[in-house]
Amino acid sequence: MQPALTNKIIAVTGGFGALGRATGEALRAAGARVALLDVAPAPAASPVDGALCLGGVQLDDPGAAAKALDQVQAHFGALDGLVNVAGGFTWETVEAGNPASWQQMFAMNVQTALHASQAALRHLLPRGAGRIVNIGALAAAQAGLGMGAYAASKAGVARLTEAMAEEFKDRGITINAVLPSILDTPANRAAMPDADASRWVSPAALAAVIVFLLSDAAAPINGALIPVKGRV
Repeated sequence: MQPALTNKIIAVTGGFGALGRATGEALRAAGARVALLDVAPAPAASPVDGALCLGGVQLDDPGAAAKALDQVQAHFGALDGLVNVAGGFTWETVEAGNPASWQQMFAMNVQTALHASQAALRHLLPRGAGRIVNIGALAAAQAGLGMGAYAASKAGVARLTEAMAEEFKDRGITINAVLPSILDTPANRAAMPDADASRWVSPAALAAVIVFLLSDAAAPINGALIPVKGRV
């Protein structure tokens, strides 16, 4: 049996981070050809074997997003899917917070997904097929203390997912989102040193769900917001 994504061409934003790398590795294991896009400079050696690495991509700029996805199309000759990992997090209370944080979270989490999706759709729609997977968050449904700006932006990602799924459901494109609780990353371990990280979601485990949503087996799934909670 062939791997689930044999010869599929998938672009991953936020590709140089922990989840981006794990997703790229899972995609390669599933047979896909991978492009990693990130605002950070491209590393000297690709973090994922054989991946195209595009650094310095400002996805909050629609022109830069379009240029990057055009480069992916030109390099591989096609595009089959997009995973919107790029984003950010901030913790601050409403009382002491800066209103600019809300704008920053919207730009980092919603606008990057919007612009990358619009850029990818220019290549997916003419083919009448494709997959987009967004990274949301469980916090979008219930914001905890200090999570207002982040949770509001991830709620925006959920609504963007649903709106795109409805818009393109009859044009061969599926759009879904995964909603992780806490990812087991070095940054989260450093921020929460006393927490039981074994209860969190590993990037590899979340990447496996993403790979499934990109596969032909997930064709009936569209507009879904899939919780990936671990044991949180």
